[in-house]
Amino acid sequence: MIKRYKALALQTECKAVNTCKTRDESYAIMQRSLVRILDEIRGSKGFIGPDLKLVVLPEYFLTSFPFGETLQQWKNKACLKTDDPLFDQIKAFCIANSLFVSGNFYELDDNFPDLYFQSSFIIDDEGQMILKYRRLNSMFAPTPHDIFDEYLKVYDYESLFPVADTKLGKLACIASEEILYPEVARCLVMRGAEVFLHSSSEAGSAQLSHKEVAKRARAIESMGYVVSSNSAGISGIKFPFASTDGLSKIVHFEGHVLSEALTGGSMVANSYIDIDALRDYRSKVSMQNYIARQRFELYAPSYTNITHYPPNSFKDQKLSKDLFIKTQAKVIQKLSKK
Repeated sequence: MIKRYKALALQTECKAVNTCKTRDESYAIMQRSLVRILDEIRGSKGFIGPDLKLVVLPEYFLTSFPFGETLQQWKNKACLKTDDPLFDQIKAFCIANSLFVSGNFYELDDNFPDLYFQSSFIIDDEGQMILKYRRLNSMFAPTPHDIFDEYLKVYDYESLFPVADTKLGKLACIASEEILYPEVARCLVMRGAEVFLHSSSEAGSAQLSHKEVAKRARAIESMGYVVSSNSAGISGIKFPFASTDGLSKIVHFEGHVLSEALTGGSMVANSYIDIDALRDYRSKVSMQNYIARQRFELYAPSYTNITHYPPNSFKDQKLSKDLFIKTQAKVIQKLSKK
């Protein structure tokens, strides 16, 4: 067990593959991006020092996000399987540099050939992919919830909320705007999560944005660290480059920011993670022990019996981005009647 170590929320530019016409063209961009990012991590560790053990990368760091593409077009252009050679490169890098690396990508699964998922991963310092989390709340990307019954025939329920018990503590991933959904963090805490690895691509606003508030709230209520990595801009896509840029950070389990980057490519968002201190904090009888004071039975019937966004929304439906909009519109219409 490494009781105290440094984590880095690496702020790095995302090279979009949206304008690519072929798979070969987009894959070449992914390869170049990965080489650059691994060099940035190597250089960051050289500067920060040997205490750096954990690096979190921004959301969809290899591709950017679909911006007008159909599900099939994005699947063909930007999605990977976990046995792709790019992951072999990351695994070899983790071994060579004694690092854990976490990131986020668009994933293919042979069990669901018509879909892709937005997935977060952790690769440990022995080159093993020890955790894979598939985003459960998304506006325009398929999720396990959209095919819930079929998904649970292939994977068990526990796979939805994975937590890895490691030498760096109990690690879990939260994808992008899911930091705004306290239920995701809560379900991970139920399974022991201590450090939340948050890959994001968001506005680095001078104001206290929704996500900024949520990062601190999740840290406080979950009594855990949040390592949140944002993009340093997205190039190669038709909107202003720095729209998603800045303020990668590490948040302490009491909610204060330990370190924070400004804009642009940066390794400034690095700080110590003290697992012993966190576990001591969680062990105390106090008003601030929000985990120990949880009364889940009070809330369980409400979550069981009340539905907003329906499961299995893809069942017997033609898959298209319009389906996401129509489903949400139906939910809003139903809620307005209440």
